[in-house]
Amino acid sequence: MTFRFRLALILGFALSSSASGAEYRRVAAWFSGAPGAAAAPVDEKLAADILSLIQKSGADVGVAFRTLDGKMEWFSRADDVFHAASTMKLPVMIELFHQVREGKLKLDDPLPIRNEFHSLADGSIYTLDPADDSETDLYKAAGQTRTLNQLCELMITVSSNLATNLLLEKLGVDNIRATAHALHADGMSVLRGVEDNKAYEKGMNNTTTARGLLILLEAIAKGQAVDPDSSRKMVEILERQQFNEGIPGGLPSGTRVAHKTGELAKLHHDAAIVYAPRPFVLVILVRGLAESKESAALMADITRRIYQSTQ
Repeated sequence: MTFRFRLALILGFALSSSASGAEYRRVAAWFSGAPGAAAAPVDEKLAADILSLIQKSGADVGVAFRTLDGKMEWFSRADDVFHAASTMKLPVMIELFHQVREGKLKLDDPLPIRNEFHSLADGSIYTLDPADDSETDLYKAAGQTRTLNQLCELMITVSSNLATNLLLEKLGVDNIRATAHALHADGMSVLRGVEDNKAYEKGMNNTTTARGLLILLEAIAKGQAVDPDSSRKMVEILERQQFNEGIPGGLPSGTRVAHKTGELAKLHHDAAIVYAPRPFVLVILVRGLAESKESAALMADITRRIYQSTQ
C-alpha cells in the first residue's frame, strides 16, 4: 500500500461526520504500520493453553485472531467450513451500505413487511415461524412498512430472521456474494434466506470460515467496507448487539465490542471487533456443544486469554 493511498484513507476517515478522536487515532495507528511487516504469532504457551481448552471441550472450534495493527495473529482451523448461522447477516449489512453508497437505495427507503419467501431448492413459497425467531414484533407489522435502516438494526442487534430475509431478497444474493468476494472474504458463502428448510434438507446452506469473517470485520474496522463513513455506521450497529455471552464475556467490563453472533442447534459463533487498548478482531466458531452456556463459556475463556496476550 502506497503512502499516498494510506494518507487518502486516513483523511477520508478523519472527514467522516462523527469519528471520535480515539477512533481516528486507532485507525491512523494501523495505517502508519510498516508496509509488508509480517505478523508475529501468539506465544506458544498461549496457543497450547487455548488448544487445551478446545480439546477438553470436545467441540470443533475455528479461531481467527489478528490485531488491527497487523503485528500479532493466531489461526486455528480458520479455514474449516461451518454452517454460518446468523453470522451470514454481516455480509447482508455490508451489501446494504454498498447499495446505498452507489445511490441505488436510501437507508430511509420503506420496505413492505411480509412473511413469504421463495425456497432456493425449488422456488416454492415458505414462511418463517415466529417461535423460531429471536425477534417477534416485526411479524405483527405485516402489511405495514419499515425502513431499510430499521430492518438492518433488527437483523444485527437482535438477529431478526424476518428482517434478514426481507433485506436479502431486496438486495439480491448474487450482489451480497459479489461484495464479499470483492473484499476477499470467499470463506463466507451466502446462498439463501433463513429457515429455507427445503434447501437445508438438500445441503444448500450458508457457510463460513473463521478467516472469512475476520476479513469482513477487518474491512469494517479499518474503514474499507464500502467507505469510512459506512464502516463507522456499521460499527455503531454492531456495538448495539444484544447477545453478549460469548466474546464480550471474556473481556473487562466496559470494553467496546462490535460483534455479530450466530446460534443454531449445537452451533454457536461470535465474530468481533474488540476496541481494547490494542484493538483486535477475533472470530470463534463452535460446533458440537449442545448447551449454549458451555459454548459461551468456552468463547469467553479463549477471549480472556487472547485479550491478556495483547496487553
